[in-house]
Amino acid sequence: MNTAYNNERKLPAGIQDFEKLRELDYVYVDKTEYVYKLVKTSIPFFLSRPRRFGKSLLLSTLRAFWEGKKELFKGLAIERLVTDDPNAWTPYPVFYFDLNNQNYTRKNALENVLSAHLSKWETQYSCTADNKPLEVRFADLLETAHKQTGRRCVVLVDEYDKPLLDLYDLPEQKEHNKAVFKGFFGNLKSCDAHIRFVFITGVTKFHKVSIFSDLNQLTDISLNEDYAELCGITEEELRRVFMPEIKALAVKRKIDEETCLQMLKKQYDGYHFHQDGQNVYNPYSLIKSFFAKEFGAYWFESGTPSFLVKRLRAMDFDIRRFNDKTLYASESMLKDYSDDNPDPIPLLYQTGYLTIADYDPEVGEYTLSFPNNEVKYGFLDCLMPEYVNDCGSGSGIDIFTLRRYVIRGELESYK
Repeated sequence: MNTAYNNERKLPAGIQDFEKLRELDYVYVDKTEYVYKLVKTSIPFFLSRPRRFGKSLLLSTLRAFWEGKKELFKGLAIERLVTDDPNAWTPYPVFYFDLNNQNYTRKNALENVLSAHLSKWETQYSCTADNKPLEVRFADLLETAHKQTGRRCVVLVDEYDKPLLDLYDLPEQKEHNKAVFKGFFGNLKSCDAHIRFVFITGVTKFHKVSIFSDLNQLTDISLNEDYAELCGITEEELRRVFMPEIKALAVKRKIDEETCLQMLKKQYDGYHFHQDGQNVYNPYSLIKSFFAKEFGAYWFESGTPSFLVKRLRAMDFDIRRFNDKTLYASESMLKDYSDDNPDPIPLLYQTGYLTIADYDPEVGEYTLSFPNNEVKYGFLDCLMPEYVNDCGSGSGIDIFTLRRYVIRGELESYK
């Protein structure tokens, strides 16, 4: 399905919509075997992954499946897997909440976003708002859609935590949004009779946020071995799907293909989402690298961890620990983030700046480290101004000058 365009295949740089990706013939790494495993159950799921790691594309794929858009899945694994299921492409009422791309620092921003979603569906299902609270409107919609279609509803929530992460320095507004979540998504438990499937994604799993405490039947697959490669690109997928792009990148950089693969691995590989899971590449950076034919720091350029850097500096964190593998965590620490916990390590893992490097099963201890060079050098570059004054380019004490001293073995003479 991947036709040529100016002698090159169409790479989905920044494309997060499954329908658009398939209809416009972009290169696609087939993850629909995982989609099949998810949808054949009635279990409500939660998945935490770093930003720009394919969560939105996954939710869009789930949406297309539940809406019965069979033509979009032609030639993919799920088409074969559902062959014996006569009801596989039956369309269900889908309620897809996209909480991306909004400024949640504005007053009542979350309520306005949720209300806008509900208004669209109220028109579709001929429901009336009548100044009802948001949670009542949502419950009415779930019941009405079930009765009108004869099929239970599908609820998909993309980046549920953005209205919380955006308010890191605004604790009152953050607590307000937590209260909104409590009322709104508490419906998912009370309206279970009208619901077929639930899937919620985010970067973090905020500890004690009601979306988890009230909806306690959510199954968290963030550290589940069966879904460790659900988002991201494995080594096998890289070599099977992207050899034309690897060859083109190698030619452009005047290196051989094996050297190109080694450089891609050092720059973008290394993420682990289970101690026994495969390495996965950052999909955003990999696609951008093929598109630009450069080994750039694309994921890091799309957003800097400024509040994390400030927290590390405020607690006088010993940054040498990022390199010497002395950062440890338990499974519960990696899964849940408490914003009143001074320890930054769980959030650094969940946001993708650290990954699993080792695991001790005897005590359930995870060792964490940087996943790859893109993250390592990008993060240290952000840390430098907080720890070293006047360390800009040309200062003689910038990170690149320091690197050269290290390479030459002259660190002791570095001033």
